[in-house]
Formats: sequence, structure tokens, C-alpha cells
Amino acid sequence: MSDTPGKLRLGALVALVVGSMIGGGIFSLPQNMAASADVGAILIGWAITAVGMLTLAFVFQTLANRKPNLDGGVYAYAKAGFGDYMGFSSAWGYWISAWLGNVGYFVLLFSTLGYFFPIFGEGNTPAAIIGASVLLWAVHFLVLRGIKEAAFINLVTTVAKVVPLILFILIAVFAFKLDIFTSDIWGLKNPDLGSVMDQVRNMMLVTVWVFIGIEGASIFSSRAEKRSDVGRATVIGFITVLLLLVLVNVLSLGIMTQPELAKLQNPSMAAVLEHVVGHWGAVLISVGLIVSLLGALLSWVLLCAEIMFSAAKDHTMPAFLKKENANHVPVNALWLTNAMVQVFLIITLFSASTYLSLIYLATSMILVPYLWSAAYGLLLAVRGETYENALAERKKDLFIGAVALIYAIWLIYAGGLKYLLLSALLYAPGAILFAKAKRESGQQVFTSIEKVIFAAVVIGALVAAYGLYDGFLTL
Repeated sequence: MSDTPGKLRLGALVALVVGSMIGGGIFSLPQNMAASADVGAILIGWAITAVGMLTLAFVFQTLANRKPNLDGGVYAYAKAGFGDYMGFSSAWGYWISAWLGNVGYFVLLFSTLGYFFPIFGEGNTPAAIIGASVLLWAVHFLVLRGIKEAAFINLVTTVAKVVPLILFILIAVFAFKLDIFTSDIWGLKNPDLGSVMDQVRNMMLVTVWVFIGIEGASIFSSRAEKRSDVGRATVIGFITVLLLLVLVNVLSLGIMTQPELAKLQNPSMAAVLEHVVGHWGAVLISVGLIVSLLGALLSWVLLCAEIMFSAAKDHTMPAFLKKENANHVPVNALWLTNAMVQVFLIITLFSASTYLSLIYLATSMILVPYLWSAAYGLLLAVRGETYENALAERKKDLFIGAVALIYAIWLIYAGGLKYLLLSALLYAPGAILFAKAKRESGQQVFTSIEKVIFAAVVIGALVAAYGLYDGFLTL
């Protein structure tokens, strides 16, 4: 791992990025994409996503190199550029998104185990919730033993889960048939898909979920052996995952038609491989998914605790969240995170539809931290801060930052007003912790502009609460 105690090398940081992004999404990608788009729109959507997410990865790389004093990634960038409340909101939103995602991983994990053991059903039966709870606290106590040790296990699981993906790609290359791929490129035979632009917009919502985790290395910037490795790990991890996602998605479209893929049960990659090689293909992908989800769970438990710990260290979160144990693990942040996961695991017993909507909500919650990171990267270039005698680099980063910001705004638009209002409902209560942290530091809670921003959040939350009560908004 590293010769420096507790520090993470490039390989471990890349594994955190890849491990965070490759969870369950890639294994359901063939069906998820085919449900809303056909070949042509999917290719256009991937092209837009590749450019947008690559510029976002470059922004994280640039910020890691130009602002090495800022630890905590998305949270620290928002705070440095736009004030304490924006920094707090990014940390809060990122944290909620991350642990809601973990609830999703647990349910999907036990739904996959249900393929072998019917007692687990769709992942939300009593047996599944008990199993998920036992696993949750096993992961919890593993992480308590140390960040470096947990990151090493994540490195091993990341390697293990990439193997079945590569095997799938190799088999799919030989099974690929051009006549199937080109049978209805623009989806004209299926009017329900809508126009090509509608298809592109709808399939891009799926790409947000599969790319969450791109900022993984920047969250752990303070624990990196070399600061320069943070940016490198972000770009290497992104390119690796992008290639895997595109190949899995595009090759599947040459094995089964869009209508056939759209009807598959998830994990749909298992059904695609079973279509080519028989039953053992489905078993292989199911086992790969189980390993993948276990690794992703570990990555996101680490990320959840680290973002709250980083925010508490500079008094944006309350002081109790910066407590570490003897192994330098943020113990109170970890307990709070996993307690919330446990609560929502129990909720899935009674409200499966609410759980599914919360996963979409988790995606929309993370868009605000991404937006502020892109905006801060652009702000540095506009001001010329850290660009003394580097005009060419400044021009390049101005362009990259502008594209990343436009992409982040587009994603929020694509998410729609409903999830923006529901996000406000989750952002508003966080002000209680923000106020507590400010009072601990003896500071005024809000500046004048922050009062206006908080008022807008509260109005959005009240509209969302009334909408849920009246029925014009649903979870």
C-alpha cells in the first residue's frame, strides 16, 4: 500500500475511484439504457457523457494540483469558492446521496443472492433485511480497524470484480452481430421511445448514477501519499470505467435487440451472457455482481465517513464528527452514517416504491456538489488565481471549466423540477448541524447572501412538503 503509515498510494486511490463507480449500475446497464433509447441515441448520449464527465474529471485533477491545501474534495471546493453554507450544503448533500446509495447496494446485493436463495426475494424481504443488517455492521467494524486496511481490501475486490466484466466483453465481441446492432438505429419502430433528443435526455439520467464516485480520490486527498496522485487517480479511474461501461452497453446492443433488452430483468448483463453461453454465464455475472457490490459498499462507507470528518475538521460540521479512534478512523461520522443506512434498510421492508424513488433522489442530491466543484474550477481560471505566468494553462482550464459547468447545469435540468424540490426537503434540515457548528466557533450562522439562499431552500422544502401532502408530488 504505502511506506508512509496510513497513507494511500496511486493504486489504492485509483481503486477507490473505480470501486466507487463500479457498483451495481454497470450490471444493469443493458436493460437500463434500452428501456429509454435505441442505438443511435445511446451513442450520442455516451459521446456527450464522455465529454462532460471527462471535463469534470479534469476539473477535479486541476483543483487537486492547484489547491493542494484543500482536503475533502467536493465539499472543500464549494466552501472555498462560495462560502461556508455552500460548503456545508455540498458535504451534507454528498453524504445523504452516498448513504442512500449504500441502501440501494444492499437491496440489490440481496436481490442477486435471491437468484440462488429464494428466501431473499427482491432484496427487501425480512430475511434480506436481516442479512443486509448483519453485513452492514460487519463492514462497519472492518472499517473501524483502519482506512488503509479497508482501502487495501477495496483494491482486491476492485480487481476481482473487473475480471468478469472483461470476460463478458471478450465473449460479447465474438457474439456481436452487426445486423442486430443496425436493425433500428434511431428507434423508429418503437414510438414510445420518443424523439432522438428525448431518448438522449432520458438515457443520460442513467449515466449520472453509474458515474457517481468520480470524485472518490479527491475526498481522500489528505490521506494520499502524493498529492499529484489524486488528480492522476481521478482521470485513470474515469477512463477505465468509461471504456467498461461503453463496451458493455454497446456490445449488448449487437447481441439482443433494443425491445428484447428493455424487457430483461436486472442484473440484465447476466441475461445477455446467458443468451450467448447458457446458464453458467448468468451465474458468473451474478457472482461478479456480488463481489462488485461488496467492494462498492466498502468504498462508499469510507467516503461517507470521510466527507463528514473533513467538514468537521474545519468547523463546518459539528465538532463531534471529527473524533477519530486509535486507528485514525472518523468513528462518530461512521456510526452516524451506518445508523442512517440501518434505518432506511428497515424502511425498505414497508415501502419498496419509496426506496426506488430515493435512489433517483440520491442521484439528484449529488449534482449540487458537482455543480459547485465545476463552478470553482472555472472561477479560479477566470480570476487567474494560481495561474501566474501560465496563460496557456489558464485558457485551457477556462474552456474545461466552462464545459464542465454547462454539463453540471444540464444534468440538474435533466433531473427535473420534482427532484430539485425533493432535494430541498432534504437539504433544509441540515441547517441545524450547520448552526450548531457555527455556534461552537462563536460565529454568526448566516451571512446576508446565505440567508437569501437558505430562504430559497426552505421555500423549496415547503413546496415539496405540501406537494407530498397534496399529491402533486410523489416519492
